[in-house]
Amino acid sequence: MAAALEISGLRKSYKGFALKDVSFAVPEGSIMGLVGPNGAGKTTIVKLILNLVRRQAGAIKVFGLDNLADEKAVKNRIGFVHETPALVEDVPLRDIASVVAPFYPCWNPALFQAMLREFELPAGKKFKALSHGMKMKFSLALALSHDADLLILDEPTSGLDPVFRRELLDRLAGVIQDGRKAVLFSTHVTSDLERTADYVTLLLDGEVVLSAPRDDIRDKWAVVKGGPELLDPVRCPLFRAVRESPYGVEALTGDIPASRAAFPSAVFDRASIEDIMVFLHSGASHD
Repeated sequence: MAAALEISGLRKSYKGFALKDVSFAVPEGSIMGLVGPNGAGKTTIVKLILNLVRRQAGAIKVFGLDNLADEKAVKNRIGFVHETPALVEDVPLRDIASVVAPFYPCWNPALFQAMLREFELPAGKKFKALSHGMKMKFSLALALSHDADLLILDEPTSGLDPVFRRELLDRLAGVIQDGRKAVLFSTHVTSDLERTADYVTLLLDGEVVLSAPRDDIRDKWAVVKGGPELLDPVRCPLFRAVRESPYGVEALTGDIPASRAAFPSAVFDRASIEDIMVFLHSGASHD
């Protein structure tokens, strides 16, 4: 399967933070959830893809094109939506579109008008008069109206009500139906990914700790619940992280069959993406 986005060995350092050899790929016709707590490096990766900051090592390819050497062609194929859209506030939506359109050879005015109707956005309304959810809808309309092949969304559901979040996620699922387009969805709201993502990449402190199909995560990862026997030093290496409480011991495993064989009396619950993120971020990991 061809990759819409391929990142390999990506590095970028700031004071007190560094991306460390980040590598993952987003196949065509799929939605990749880029997840991690605040400060994990998600937005830095998005900025590097868009060449808003310069990488120190590694490579980024969009449909096989280098994002630096082929920057113009790459940006023509990307649609970007940020959690706080930075558009001119005191201007009608139709005028904002007329400024944006010349930057994209594939701009489709008929599609833009269709997006306005679908999202119930009045073309004559000023951007500052829109609610946060309506601003997100307008940003998505702009991103979709130049037939973007790779849609990048940075925390797009932050602060949105549940109804619009569901509408947005359903719309993203529709984007990839032709099997050619792809979506990179950066978020710390893991429940959004449980519904929508085909693949999940988990970042912690600038490193990729997990990148896999969502269905594989569901099949392979579990929260194991039991007593002190889970702390057995011989069998404990089966777990990626362990935490104790007054009520017992919980552990995270990425190998359900082996863990069931080792701890037949324990209780196994399928791990959500949030479970995995919280356990691995807790600092109680076992290599």
